[in-house]
Amino acid sequence: MMFVCGQGTASNKGMEVDCQAEESMVSAFDEESVELGDVKDMRLEAEAVVNDVLFAVSEMHVSQSLNSASDVAYINVETREGNRYCLELTEAGLRVVGYAFDQVNENLTTQYHETVYSLLDTLSPGYREAFGNALLQRLERLKQNGQ
Repeated sequence: MMFVCGQGTASNKGMEVDCQAEESMVSAFDEESVELGDVKDMRLEAEAVVNDVLFAVSEMHVSQSLNSASDVAYINVETREGNRYCLELTEAGLRVVGYAFDQVNENLTTQYHETVYSLLDTLSPGYREAFGNALLQRLERLKQNGQ
């Protein structure tokens, strides 16, 4: 499997790098979305999010039982540690809205994250490790190919 990585930023919480599996890369996050004026179709954005990080989590899929719309979508994710979350995706970003699949707790006031990478970095050491290993494998392949 080959990974394509983009520019990242360092923070106190770790390194955030945009990286995705090339085999599963249908198209980039913004290219796959459908523009509706200035509003992106969040259902398509959610599918792109899932495809970007599926390699580094135990399970991840767009919720089939929660109603998604052009301005909101819900994603279920199980981390490598076995923790389950329901994520909300809006123009504001991604945030945890429940601690089980297909669960939305209206009383939760969790922080929005601009990227799925940032969100998973805070939730899952296993994600961080898988992501780092994928990056190292990609760098090793580049070194072997003399690039």
